[in-house]
Amino acid sequence: MADKDEVGILLVEDDDGHALLVEKNLRRAGLSNGFLRLKDGQEALDYFFNGEGVPGREKFESLVVLLDVNMPRVSGVDVLKRLKENEVTAAIPIIMLTTTDDPREIERCYDYGCNLYITKPVEYEAFIEAVRRLGFFLQIIKVPPVGRGAA
Repeated sequence: MADKDEVGILLVEDDDGHALLVEKNLRRAGLSNGFLRLKDGQEALDYFFNGEGVPGREKFESLVVLLDVNMPRVSGVDVLKRLKENEVTAAIPIIMLTTTDDPREIERCYDYGCNLYITKPVEYEAFIEAVRRLGFFLQIIKVPPVGRGAA
């Protein structure tokens, strides 16, 4: 998905409009990274897991997941929990990017191991600015090696 110095972005977002705005504004912020969008939590689980466990680790090198909370079929919280429970995927940075600002939901996501929780502003311009700032952040972060997760 990305070269060794570039972080690939995996966006799991069921809202087409939000997904388009996120990718467009990450690009406007200067992010040229590989970008993949999955439309719901089940697609995310299918991407990471198969019937026998986890597919090849090279698929997850230099990856950051932007994960919506409220999605059909499988919620973002369930995806988060599953990824953080698996030793291969536990170290993948997960940023919850959602309109949900319920303090109990935020606490639950951090309890399950999310690395960052960002509330998407409802107002259009504020949403654009939040994504732009996220783009700057994603350009400078370093991610841990795959497989360096929970023991």
